[in-house]
Amino acid sequence: MTHILIAGDHFVTSGLFRAALDRELAETGSRPRYTELTLPWPHEPFGDIATVHEASGTIDETIAALDGVDIAVTQMAPFTAEVFAASPELRFIGVCRGGPVNVDLDAATAAGVLVTFAPGRNAQAAAEFTIGLILAAMRGIPMTDAALKQGDWRGDHYAWENVGGELGGATVGLVGYGAIGRIVARILRAFGADVVAFDPYTDPAALASDGVASVELDDLLRRSSVVSLHARLTSETRHLIDRRALDLMPEGAVLVNSARGGLLDYAPLPELLRSGRLGGLALDVYDVEPPPADWPLFSAPNVVVSPHLAGATRQTAMRAADIVAGDVADFLAGRTPEHLANPAVLERLRPGVAR
Repeated sequence: MTHILIAGDHFVTSGLFRAALDRELAETGSRPRYTELTLPWPHEPFGDIATVHEASGTIDETIAALDGVDIAVTQMAPFTAEVFAASPELRFIGVCRGGPVNVDLDAATAAGVLVTFAPGRNAQAAAEFTIGLILAAMRGIPMTDAALKQGDWRGDHYAWENVGGELGGATVGLVGYGAIGRIVARILRAFGADVVAFDPYTDPAALASDGVASVELDDLLRRSSVVSLHARLTSETRHLIDRRALDLMPEGAVLVNSARGGLLDYAPLPELLRSGRLGGLALDVYDVEPPPADWPLFSAPNVVVSPHLAGATRQTAMRAADIVAGDVADFLAGRTPEHLANPAVLERLRPGVAR
């Protein structure tokens, strides 16, 4: 009998995983044994554990829960070399997030363990949230909300020097054009915005078919009254938007980052906001999470902040569990899982896994 560990948390819960697995595996006739573990995230922050990132729980409790387990599904449990060494029966890990950063992929591959992930699970949620951040920053919605709740009727926001702009007719630049960027572009075009994008890994013809112009980064920054970041964080993209890049933006432009904190150099931003050189800033991600209480941007004007919530919808959690459950079903049926993170393991592993 297959033994599956469900290491859920308080977002993608064990109940969601189990329901998704039951639906998918019913068609295969498989009746696995389940062990369940509930991790503390998001009530307790995730963090680095040994060689893995954004993990919740501990190595010891993960090892204990994996006793006799063939398959594990999780969002946050840490899978380090120590975990693999202590779990010789483990054959498959399904991670229900956009990248399996909580798994040491080299150690998994060396141990012959297949690892899958859930690309696009939060694309719709993150795209909709990004639009909300853009509108909030352009129109000062959170600031006037906070003032009115304190009894201050900010009629001065109707003054010419204080009013915001409209998305209709504006040029919006997207830095990165993956699953989230494409949805953002579609929504922006419905508002009547002119959308341009920088993504060296996307065919310009694909952008053109979406009604989006492919441009170089510097051109995008010079042309856009709103710039929204949607790139992956790599050694090449770290601090992609630095002081030089910020100085290219038009005066009064709005900058939005709901992707990864490391894409942006935060140091110059307070000065640019206070001078009016940057008209607004909206952030859902940070270079340090959570940022310290004395973080300079908390006292800078025209800043909208949220605590890394762009992907936080019930649909995201359900979709994530469904994607992983589908890959588990493929694995048990002898098919290659669709969302495989370490395909090299297929060359050295296990009868029953299709190539």
